[in-house]
Amino acid sequence: MAIMNMVDRRWSVRLGVAAGLLVTLVALLLAPATPASAHAVLVSSSPVAAAVVPEAPAEVVLTFSESVRKVTGKIRVIAPDGSRADRGEPAFEGSVVTIPVDRNAPRGTYLVSYRVISADSHPVSGAFTYSVGAPSPPPTDTGSDSRADPVVDAGVKVVNYLGYVGLLLMVGAALVLAALWPYRLSRSGPARLLWAGTILLAVATLAELWLQVPYTAGGGPFDVTGAGLGDVLGSTYGTAHLVRLGLLGAAAFLLRPLTQGPVGRSDGIILAVLGAAALFTWPLAGHGAASPAPAVSVLVDAVHLGSMAAWLGGLVMLAGFLLPRADERELGAILPIWSRWAALAVAALLLAGTVQGLIEVGSLPALVDTTYGRLLLAKIILFALVIGVAAYSRALVRRRTAAGRPTSVRRAVWAELAITAVILGLSATLVQSTPARVAAGDVAGSASGYFSTTVTSPLYSLQVELDPAERGNNSLHLYAYTKDNRPQPAVEWRATAALPSAGIEPIEIPLLPLTDNHATGEVNFPAVGEWQLRLTVRTSDIDQATVNVTVPIK
Repeated sequence: MAIMNMVDRRWSVRLGVAAGLLVTLVALLLAPATPASAHAVLVSSSPVAAAVVPEAPAEVVLTFSESVRKVTGKIRVIAPDGSRADRGEPAFEGSVVTIPVDRNAPRGTYLVSYRVISADSHPVSGAFTYSVGAPSPPPTDTGSDSRADPVVDAGVKVVNYLGYVGLLLMVGAALVLAALWPYRLSRSGPARLLWAGTILLAVATLAELWLQVPYTAGGGPFDVTGAGLGDVLGSTYGTAHLVRLGLLGAAAFLLRPLTQGPVGRSDGIILAVLGAAALFTWPLAGHGAASPAPAVSVLVDAVHLGSMAAWLGGLVMLAGFLLPRADERELGAILPIWSRWAALAVAALLLAGTVQGLIEVGSLPALVDTTYGRLLLAKIILFALVIGVAAYSRALVRRRTAAGRPTSVRRAVWAELAITAVILGLSATLVQSTPARVAAGDVAGSASGYFSTTVTSPLYSLQVELDPAERGNNSLHLYAYTKDNRPQPAVEWRATAALPSAGIEPIEIPLLPLTDNHATGEVNFPAVGEWQLRLTVRTSDIDQATVNVTVPIK
């Protein structure tokens, strides 16, 4: 009978693990195939922010640093009289957003407001103005607010923090129960801690999915619709969280035997594999997968998170259960092993954190000039402090005085936990902050030195924009339109620049088509003067026309 019960229990565990893994597999199969990119920022616009253009454009073009996704109803162009000047849905092509605009709208100042989602699931919002003909008092956007709700913004950070706490409680309790727990001591206290961490992690994961809807679309914590939730669950962010829940469910069936006694080697290996796989869901849902080196970032983020959970979770078990309950002989055997584990975890934390910081910061000035960089500096200072406290504890163990002086070790452990609680708070804020490498490059175009004109040919009209129209590197944007001001698809673009007064022969400008009627290129003007641009647009296999533009370069 006992054998039958044992077999039934093993089969129930296997079925539970299989069910959890099935949920994970379904989530992975439903994962959207989206390119990795970073926490996007607006790097340029057409018309340029604060520019005064001679004629109303047929479209407003926003170019972000990386690919973005649409938030329904959150991109608007407001005319000087307060009416909506945008027409139809904006078009999203990677990092470029094209907004059709009514060219018959009145002259004056226009307001462009936007809210989009970057590939790392963070919303990007902002606004700027441009003027047609001459500036006027800027209009007011009376539509729904695109700014982040402060309650939602704070709530996202809180549930991130609670998720970290749940993870470290779960990992610490499982690690100590599996490898360091004395046979004679009851497992009821650590078991309660283990289940508390598991439940907290599951609830935090569900709360993150819920809050992601108003966090990306705007609104309060209860402004959640079925369509909005569906969009989140269908995104990379949602897939990573569903995978986490599936792996957590599978692991729960193996954690229950661990609370009652030692588990077999095969169950322990499966539990470790499930835990390691779950660690990857954090970077895959955030900055890690959106970095310039996604494979490296995801790996080091997972190592960073796993080392943190093992170290801090082990400290909680040490301070809360082992030091008060274990006798001197047991502590004499446990503490040297734990000391080596902690040293390895701290070394992995330091190495992974260094690589992570180099990728996300990018440059030394960004470390002090951005919010992300300053938060990272505070985290480094606190980490150095906690390393000092940990070194004191390790010195006690090496001198073999820890087992006889548990009070001293307990105080050191609680000091480590107090400091690392603050570090966890900084980490929860960091994952919601724009990486320093992106924030330092937030250079949306300005009107300084901006040149814009529209020229016509028998086939098309061509809007020409050059920024900053100064000696050195410049960005050229070309927009082709039909005679009735609709986008004119182009088959081929060619451009040259020459300065005859200085004897500079035509320089070919490489052009990159961004949309059917929009091309861009970079050109370096080595001298000031009246530069002659020769622009050719081919609209079919046999139709093409060339126009000339004179640009004053200062």
